[in-house]
Amino acid sequence: MKIVVLRLGHRLFRDQRMTTHVALTARALGAEGVLLTSSDKSIGKNLDDVAKRWGGEFYVRSGISWKGEVKKWKDAGGKVCHLTMYGINLPDIIDEIKDAEKLMVIVGAEKVPAEVYDLADWNVAIGHQPHSEVTALAIFLDRLQEGVELKRSFKGGLKVIPKRRGKCVKRG
Repeated sequence: MKIVVLRLGHRLFRDQRMTTHVALTARALGAEGVLLTSSDKSIGKNLDDVAKRWGGEFYVRSGISWKGEVKKWKDAGGKVCHLTMYGINLPDIIDEIKDAEKLMVIVGAEKVPAEVYDLADWNVAIGHQPHSEVTALAIFLDRLQEGVELKRSFKGGLKVIPKRRGKCVKRG
């Protein structure tokens, strides 16, 4: 399945760290890229650096029109899933979403425009309580891929060698 994450909104100084974490989570858990409605180039730069050091292909495109990207995605046969605490609870809808070949996952930063709820094929909740969009994205991507993404191999200059105690990072 091809997965792209669309991050709606980003207040430059307030949300930079959270948006970076959304992108890191997307990369680590199987998305091929992140689309940002903000024009914050530093997030793309940070993720490029992570991909160079740790491996893997990943892109960040910033300053995009969310409506335009959603329309293009759907016109190309893709499906759209909006993560919101107001949606259908994940366990009740995940099997239907797994049938998608191309999936855009929308996560918000600020108040999400009402139109997003109508344009999405699915409005999905990771429970119906407030929590972070990073949490929602991580749980969603893990359930969607049934843990397979956790076994994915990245070919980069740095690699963690799992240990029961301590830490070990292999270079080269």
